[in-house]
Amino acid sequence: MSGESFDWRDFLGRWQEEWVPRRDEDEDGDGGPTAVSPGRPGADEAVIAAAEERLGRRLPPSYREFLAVSDGWYVDETAGVHRLGGAADIDWFRDPHGMTPLYEENLGDDPRQEDVLLAGMWQRALRLETDSDMSYALLDPGDTDQDGEWALYAYKGWSGELPDRYPSFRAYMEAMYRGFHRDRAAGPGFVNATTRAQDARVEEARLLALRGRYEEALPLLEEALSFGRPRSAVLLGQLRHLPAPHSCPDYGGLVADPRYLPEILPVAAMAPARGEWRLGGDGHWLGMMTARGAARQTTEAVLSAVRDGTHRYAPPGPWGRAVAEAREAARWGATDAAWRVLRDALPLWEAPGPSLIAPVGLLADPVLGPLITPERGREILATPRSGERGPAPEPVPDLDPPGLVWLTEPAANRGRPDGYRCLWVEGIDPARLPALIGEEGAGLSAPVEPRTASWRAPRPHEREGVELWEDRAVVAVGRTAEGWAFAFDGHSHHHLSTRFLSPAPAASSAGRAVVVWRDPEFSAPGDHPAAFHLSVAERGEELYAFTVRGTQIQRSGAIPGALDPARLFRPKDTDADGERRVLEALHTELGLSLPRFALTRGRLGTFTTRSWTRAPRTGEGFAYARIDSARHRP
Repeated sequence: MSGESFDWRDFLGRWQEEWVPRRDEDEDGDGGPTAVSPGRPGADEAVIAAAEERLGRRLPPSYREFLAVSDGWYVDETAGVHRLGGAADIDWFRDPHGMTPLYEENLGDDPRQEDVLLAGMWQRALRLETDSDMSYALLDPGDTDQDGEWALYAYKGWSGELPDRYPSFRAYMEAMYRGFHRDRAAGPGFVNATTRAQDARVEEARLLALRGRYEEALPLLEEALSFGRPRSAVLLGQLRHLPAPHSCPDYGGLVADPRYLPEILPVAAMAPARGEWRLGGDGHWLGMMTARGAARQTTEAVLSAVRDGTHRYAPPGPWGRAVAEAREAARWGATDAAWRVLRDALPLWEAPGPSLIAPVGLLADPVLGPLITPERGREILATPRSGERGPAPEPVPDLDPPGLVWLTEPAANRGRPDGYRCLWVEGIDPARLPALIGEEGAGLSAPVEPRTASWRAPRPHEREGVELWEDRAVVAVGRTAEGWAFAFDGHSHHHLSTRFLSPAPAASSAGRAVVVWRDPEFSAPGDHPAAFHLSVAERGEELYAFTVRGTQIQRSGAIPGALDPARLFRPKDTDADGERRVLEALHTELGLSLPRFALTRGRLGTFTTRSWTRAPRTGEGFAYARIDSARHRP
């Protein structure tokens, strides 16, 4: 706004022409405006100069120019400040309510400049309003900009909130004008040049967004929203939602429109499904959706499906077929491949109506939703779709690193990663794994977050018919890029013991099976040294195995030279060095890998295995200890 000319006569004239009272305003008995005249004739220069002489200060430019066009203004009943006085009405505020000491005592030892200005404002400010709802419009000559404009503070005395600051009187009036429009936008017959111009901007923004030019659409929709224009909020919500996929925007009545319900209602159910809807719980949320027109039975079914992980985003047509293909890849851990399928098919997505500009329904799918990172959300928005044309954006890089070395990376906020163990079986459908190594009756669960599934699983002492010595693992199931089925436990509650029984032979009836177990150091050094186990089996027989525990190596079978533990675990190296070398060798020699994104941030099916430890033999004993700590809670 610096150095920018502004036509107050045009601005106020337009506002006056558009003026209609709100339906609940009393126009004839409270000093409010007539239906056509919120303003007054402008003040002469002599009147303005007299006011400045009385006040001892020259008024800021935008307020001075305003007075010359309209010597006062009726703002609105809903603005707190109802009427702004003219040049003869204004006077210094002088802090009649003692606000200054209240604000000064909260400044602290190192206050921000804006807080210092606010604390001193009450004594310096010029009071503009003559009628209000315990509210004040205060111009502060101590808070100025390079153009000589004074900041205006609008304070609602009944609210208990800090004043709203505007950089100038002009900025305040423009905000009040937008508020005037917002308050009347839903009213019948409120149509004028401004509403038509803003509605045209909404439509322009919609087309820009569908062409992938969402960054150009954002400011158009933000301005239209400030005027309360229909559809602006819901379109803007989509442009903000996809780059922030864990946010919970309000899509209003769109949840009940049959054109949009399959995309919108499951997204709306995500917050209560995660337990984030506290006010009144499910009942309040269901009631709100019903009040917006959604059928109660449908809403309950959608919430239940989103909560238990059985919801499926299933749009029609070619886009829907691509979604099904991507889900099949992602459900086994191939999240990058799944994203590439979605990326290639995005131009095929068809908007079911003018209020939807992006496939936000993806976010509620338990398998595909986690794939939508903020970067991928922006890629969706930058991709032309629904029949519109434009350049394709630069593809977001894949998220999964090759191989296994990523297992040595520190886990987020937890220092060194937890121990992990994994079984790979070559050339089989992952769905067969429960039959090969699962406990009796085991089957794959719906897609879940693997760590949550592991930590919420009942322990042996909590399960009838399970011996305390048993080590049954909750494993996440998938398929590697090289075609191995895997069962991975990244949050084991057990340690590699001398009674370990590798599941590799039982899993190898149809081909090779490989088991890796990394057991981290526990407690003080030396109490439980780090251990690493590898075993390989084929057609029911173990081919070779080794266990490295500290400096001790146990081995059996003909271990290939590339996997020789004496070469991979060197005396002067750290445990992490040896672990890294063996993981690199397993990827190079056997083609083993694991999908990091699916295992750390995605959703996979899980099942419970048979015990990884054998029963105690005659003369052997075992101890069972339970440790509860905040670190071990999901």
